[in-house]
Amino acid sequence: MFTFMRDGGPDDHQHTGHGDGRWELCFAIAAGITYLAALVAEFGLGAPATVTNALYLATCGFGGFFTVRGAWGSVRRGRFEVDFLMIVAAAGAVAVGRLAEAAVLLFLFSIGHALEEYALGRATRSIRALAELAPRTATVRAPGGLTAERPVERLGIGDVVVVRPHARIPADGFVSDGRTAVDQSAVTGESIPAEKTPVADVTAALAHPEAVAACSRVFAGTVNGPGAFDLVVTAAAADTTLARVVRLVTEAESAPSPSQRFIDRFQRFYVPAVLGAVAAVLAGGILLTTEPFGDSFYRAMLVLVAASPCALAIATPAAVLAGISRAGRAGVLVKGGAPLETLGRVEAMAFDKTGTLTWGRPGVSDTIPARGATTAELRAVALAVESLSDHPLAGAVVRDLSAVVPGPERLTATELEAVTGRGVRARVGGDAVLLGNTRLMADAGLQLPDDVASAVGQLQSDGRTTMVVRRGDRFLGVIGVMDAPRREARDTLAALRDAGIRDLVLISGDNQLVAGSVGRAVGADRALGELLPEDKVAAIRELGSGQRVTAMVGDGVNDAPAMATANLGIAMGAAGSAVALETADIALMSDDLGRVPFMVRLSRATTRLIRQNLVAALVVVAFLVPASLLGLTMGPIVFLHEGSTILVVLNALRLLRFDLDRDHHGIVHEERPDGRVAVAAAPREELPRRD
Repeated sequence: MFTFMRDGGPDDHQHTGHGDGRWELCFAIAAGITYLAALVAEFGLGAPATVTNALYLATCGFGGFFTVRGAWGSVRRGRFEVDFLMIVAAAGAVAVGRLAEAAVLLFLFSIGHALEEYALGRATRSIRALAELAPRTATVRAPGGLTAERPVERLGIGDVVVVRPHARIPADGFVSDGRTAVDQSAVTGESIPAEKTPVADVTAALAHPEAVAACSRVFAGTVNGPGAFDLVVTAAAADTTLARVVRLVTEAESAPSPSQRFIDRFQRFYVPAVLGAVAAVLAGGILLTTEPFGDSFYRAMLVLVAASPCALAIATPAAVLAGISRAGRAGVLVKGGAPLETLGRVEAMAFDKTGTLTWGRPGVSDTIPARGATTAELRAVALAVESLSDHPLAGAVVRDLSAVVPGPERLTATELEAVTGRGVRARVGGDAVLLGNTRLMADAGLQLPDDVASAVGQLQSDGRTTMVVRRGDRFLGVIGVMDAPRREARDTLAALRDAGIRDLVLISGDNQLVAGSVGRAVGADRALGELLPEDKVAAIRELGSGQRVTAMVGDGVNDAPAMATANLGIAMGAAGSAVALETADIALMSDDLGRVPFMVRLSRATTRLIRQNLVAALVVVAFLVPASLLGLTMGPIVFLHEGSTILVVLNALRLLRFDLDRDHHGIVHEERPDGRVAVAAAPREELPRRD
């Protein structure tokens, strides 16, 4: 079965793909030169008809070369495309002796087609140029300290690569030695270079590269800063984050959007109607008038050219391709036109708590001394005891309190004993110390003083995990620990609400008190806690009741079922995560939550431009068809026809300049706490908040 579409429609964004339009443009210019020469020869010099006809034929040859190639290729694939119709119209003009008309048709069509393809090439070059960012060779450190150059395709997992200052990084991996700052904008879209430090345990990092902190992870194609470092390779050249992004974007370009599917259905009825109209015009001219057959055939060819849906076919792919390319330059991977358009229609959005609205790691949020104790003593004792523990919360206490307890005030603990589910016992300066929850104190037969009990109750109601500290026969106070919200989370949710998304919901597996506390801190409309994975799926289904379009923002791994249930899944921090890149409809390569409002605006702008393009294309066709019947000649028809196509493409290319800073203005971002940041709570300088 034959189908009808413009070469470069939904199945092929690149048209014929001849050098991004450069060679087509050269041939079109040659056609223009010969056409102008023919006009000068005919009207200026009065040259013989054989000379002018030869020049017109040369114009047809240059203008029709790529058009014939495209038409032949489409017919071989069983498709009638606009190229084919233009060749038929030009051949018809030649057959009835209108050589000049055929020449102007092929010249204007070729120049329009070439400019259109060149313009569309701009939308793809910015993404496909990423594939060329990674260097071709790498300096590998061999045993004994010797180095050797090796093609990046031959790099293996575990190889150690020397990265020199200001050089491009050849592979995905982590820093094993040295410190630097890396410009990661090509992958994550972050404009500020990211500080990089070596991992503590190379063997463990190589065994579990997905667990390596962002401050040690680097990506192929990014640019090293002033410091040299050793890189341990964790992915083959074909499996780097950069390679996956380029591959997924290329696949996304051919995925039809809802608007494109509508156009495809529309063309199933439109094309037969056009062909029927052309046949009717030809038959009417023959049966109802006394004009020569050539005139009737020529008028039918005019209608065929006027009604050909060039601009209509390219309207949606041009806008979608430009939108996907703009998102990619901002560090956001969009898997096709469908997710790009769907995001603009989202009415309700759910956010996972841990790692999305929060940093995904606990931090000390409060240190409240008991009556008669001091903040300094409370911190010093807690730091001494937790320094001996390997509990995750102990690591948070040590990391955060180490920054606020001066060296001279630090104490030493001994005889640590862990009490499962309760806390720890130890000795500091000869005194017995208890550090843990209220059950640890109750098991020891101790009753909390009123001020300590009140502090514990208040912290727990705010979603904190509490640790009571007692030294000897004195209670020193309470330490509160929580996974702190990101500073930009509240501003981001406010921006989404301003954009028209009315239901912003936090969903979490944590207890309801914690979920509620974080939800209030970030300004969520609702906070749902204590949800198992199947409960999150049910929550998304409930959120989408009444045919509302929903989106789920998470990390793309633990939240995969909920993200799959929502109409749209958005993964945070997908750089380096193969699972997130594969499962999400939209992947934010960095941990910048502020890019979600940007993507909502970009989606709506893309949809708006698609509608503008479709209306413009239909208006031009509606004008040209009756104009062709009323006597408008081939030249103006082709000029307006191809001009509308170029206008549609240029209108879509405005998305390439879509503003990201507008969404980031006023949103305060916080540096990710990768172990080097003393306090994760916001604002960090206010720790402790309840002294």
